[in-house]
Amino acid sequence: MTSITVFGSGHIGAAVAGIGVAAGADVQVIDRDKTKAAAIPGVTASAWSEEITGDIVVLALPYPAEANVVEEYGAQLAGRVVVDPSNPLDFSTMDLALPQGAHSAAEELAAKLPQSEVIKAFNTDFAATLASGTNDGAPTTVMAASDSEDAKKALQAVVEGAGLRFADAGPLKRASYMEGFGALQMVLAMNGATQWTSGFKVVK
Repeated sequence: MTSITVFGSGHIGAAVAGIGVAAGADVQVIDRDKTKAAAIPGVTASAWSEEITGDIVVLALPYPAEANVVEEYGAQLAGRVVVDPSNPLDFSTMDLALPQGAHSAAEELAAKLPQSEVIKAFNTDFAATLASGTNDGAPTTVMAASDSEDAKKALQAVVEGAGLRFADAGPLKRASYMEGFGALQMVLAMNGATQWTSGFKVVK
C-alpha cells in the first residue's frame, strides 16, 4: 500500500490528504500546528520535526516555505518521491517570482534534492476541485511533470484510485508551463473571471 506524507494542512494540503485517504493510502500530515493536521479525517497527524513516514511526500506549503522543509528534512527526503504543488507568485503583482536563473520552482527544488524524484503536480487545480474530485461535472484532472516515470506512475495510482483523472505533462522542464498555467488561473479567479470553486476544466 502506498504511504503519503503531506506537509501543511491548509486547503491544498487537506485536499491532497483527502485524495490519499480516498485512494486507500496511509496518510501522514505534518504541520507546525498539529491540531490542524488532526482535524483532517483519516490521517495520522504529526508535529513539525517528527519523522516522515510516506513514500510520496507532498509539500503543500507556500513556495518560500519549501526551503525550510529542504533544510530540516533534506536527508529524509532522499530516495522518496517529492511532489511540488506550489505556484511561486509575488502576490503584490501576481507575477511569477523565482530566483534569477531558475526556470520553475519544481526544477529549483529538484536541484536541491538530487536524491529525490521530484514531481510538479496539484498546482493547476484549486483546492475545492481537488477535494470534491469533480470540476463542472467531470473528474478533476491532475497534471504532473517529472523526469521519473516510476514516480509519475506512483502518483497516478493514488490520483486515479481516488476517482480523479491523471494527465502526464511530460518531463520536469514542463513544470514552468504548469506554473504559468496555475498563476493564470489564480489571476482570473482574483479578477472574478472564474471562481475559486471551479478553475480550468480539462476535457479529454
